[in-house]
Amino acid sequence: MKNHTKVYMTFFWLDESDFIPCEMCNAEGKDIHHIIPRGMGGSKCVDYIENLICLCRDCHNRAEADKEFNTYCRIKHLENINKYLYENYISKNKQS
Repeated sequence: MKNHTKVYMTFFWLDESDFIPCEMCNAEGKDIHHIIPRGMGGSKCVDYIENLICLCRDCHNRAEADKEFNTYCRIKHLENINKYLYENYISKNKQS
């Protein structure tokens, strides 16, 4: 498993056998996309969760070709991270 895929899977507590939806259209996610490309600072510098989004092949191709869509992917992904953290950590701590 590639390092960036492992970072994504570990953060969201996912297993390779899990269905992982595309964060943009909910189809089956096939690719972990670097929102900021690996060529912009080396692969180790961009393998952090805020820069990694799971996309289906169509959304991945679109994100790589369309800067505006790629920016929207980043916004949507950050919202998903926020929601995940709230549901799994913040709200549980409030109940204690």
